[in-house]
Parts: sequence; C-alpha cells; structure tokens
Amino acid sequence: MIQIVNHKIDTLALIESVKDDGGGAIDVFIGTTRNQTKGKKVLRLDFEAYEPMAIKELQKIADRACSQWGILNYAIVHRVGTVEIGEEAVVIAVSTPHREHAFQACKFIIDELKKTVPIWKKEIFEDGEVWVAAHP
Repeated sequence: MIQIVNHKIDTLALIESVKDDGGGAIDVFIGTTRNQTKGKKVLRLDFEAYEPMAIKELQKIADRACSQWGILNYAIVHRVGTVEIGEEAVVIAVSTPHREHAFQACKFIIDELKKTVPIWKKEIFEDGEVWVAAHP
C-alpha cells in the first residue's frame, strides 16, 4: 500500500495491514512533527507533493526493497497539508520473515524517500516560515 493523504495517519491500521502468517517481524518507522528545529520553536509543518510523481517514486523504492529484503507486505503513507506538532507526517511499515531484513528495508525506504520523492516541507515558526531541504 502506498498513499499520500491529507488527514491523520492511522498507524495501527497500517501495522495490521502488513501482518502476514509468513512474517517473523514487522518494523515501523513513524516520522513525527517536532516542536523545534535548530533551537527555534516550530508551530507546525506544511507538506506539498507532486502526487503522481511521488507515488511512482515510492513504488520504485518499494519494489527495490521488496526485491532486496523479501518484504511480505508493506505500507508507506505520507501526509500533505498541515501537520501539527506531535502528529505523524510519514509512516512506513514492513513485514519480513526475519527482523534484520525488516530493519534494513524500513531504513532504506525512509532514506530513499527523503532523497528522491517530490514531497516538500515548510516549517512554520512564530516569526515566519521556510521551505526546508529533505536532508538535515
């Protein structure tokens, strides 16, 4: 499952969706909105995406991860629009037969997502806002 949504992500439903009787591990990455960056108070984040391209890129990443680590099921969901402090901006869940592959696959997916998927983040501060690069 790959989705770009403009509402809160149901993390528990995603975890449930990747369960598989052949799976010995589920790994989950949850990217949340923190309340500060570089010592400056963040009020919220706004995400924008070029959705057709973002979905294609996410599918390529998922296909590579499935091929490399034998993923049984996966869910990759990213939000667009306003994301408040503490809310999930992205959730990735993968199931694999063994835990090491689940860890590696999940890390690969979020790292590649940040590098290649056309989703942009704007940080909103008390005194302004700034578009930020995907890589800190």
